Amino acid sequence: LREVEESQRRLLAEHEERIHGLEMERRRLHNDIQELKGNIRVFCRVRPLLPEERERQRGLPHLHFPPQDHHSLVLTRPDDSQVGRERRAELRYDFSFDRVFPPGASQHEIFQEIQLLVQVWAPKPRNSTQILAQDSQIPPRIHKFQPGFTYHFSASFLEIYNESLRDLLLGRGERGSDLEIRRLGPASEELHVPNLTWVPVESEEQVQELLLRASSQRSVARTGLNERSSRSHSVFQLRIRGQHAARDLRCASSLTLVDLAGSERLEKSGSVGSRLRETQSINSSLSALGLVISALCNKEAHIPYRNSKLTFLLQNCLGGHAK
Repeated sequence: LREVEESQRRLLAEHEERIHGLEMERRRLHNDIQELKGNIRVFCRVRPLLPEERERQRGLPHLHFPPQDHHSLVLTRPDDSQVGRERRAELRYDFSFDRVFPPGASQHEIFQEIQLLVQVWAPKPRNSTQILAQDSQIPPRIHKFQPGFTYHFSASFLEIYNESLRDLLLGRGERGSDLEIRRLGPASEELHVPNLTWVPVESEEQVQELLLRASSQRSVARTGLNERSSRSHSVFQLRIRGQHAARDLRCASSLTLVDLAGSERLEKSGSVGSRLRETQSINSSLSALGLVISALCNKEAHIPYRNSKLTFLLQNCLGGHAK
């Protein structure tokens, strides 16, 4: 019986080793496929009309989604007559994305598309990152784990207001230290924010509570275009650390969700004083983000991450192996 038991143990160990090797190979091939598709992909989601918007207009006649084409969006508008050229019935603008989601798309459809990126994993430090509009339904859906690993999660939430970082997880009235972006070490390319609050999380409810707490402290104000306009960019990070004690393996990754403040035209927003400074800061940082993404797509030698706090903070998310 002892010989049979020992034989079964060896056979089980061999099978576990083979399964582990195959899983690592599957992960590697999956990661290779994602990198061939492109580490930076742009998805366009057209939100449904709000109730008050539905009262003012009938549907979205200016937006067209070509049938059987999930990568195109067509915008049309009436042509204003101008002297010197023939007037057309309407002007047409064609846009192409890696994927277009119409107003009727569900959260499940959207997550099915991005989860292939989120699940990229490797047994060494690597970012598996998405930059997305803030969506509190996304973090609870990240739940597929590697067998044999134990995981620990922690979350942070900050905003970038007028090129300054603010910790959104501090208690009301509590003033934290001035936040700056630093490198982990002299020879390290990894960036972090010392003194930023990181809260351990173990459940969906805890993540939701943090999102609500942080959202209540966002910098918002009324403008000529919006009753409650975001005056800052917010960055939520979910940090994941895993360990396989039996194989002495460790992994670390993070999911980053960014809620960007919208760009504004000064003549339409009517911003003055502090609102004007906020608008200028928002527009400048969005322009810097566009330049960084353009430089990455063109594989330029120099990527201007330091042009704004937003792009500097997101450097780990946009470059390297990040997705």
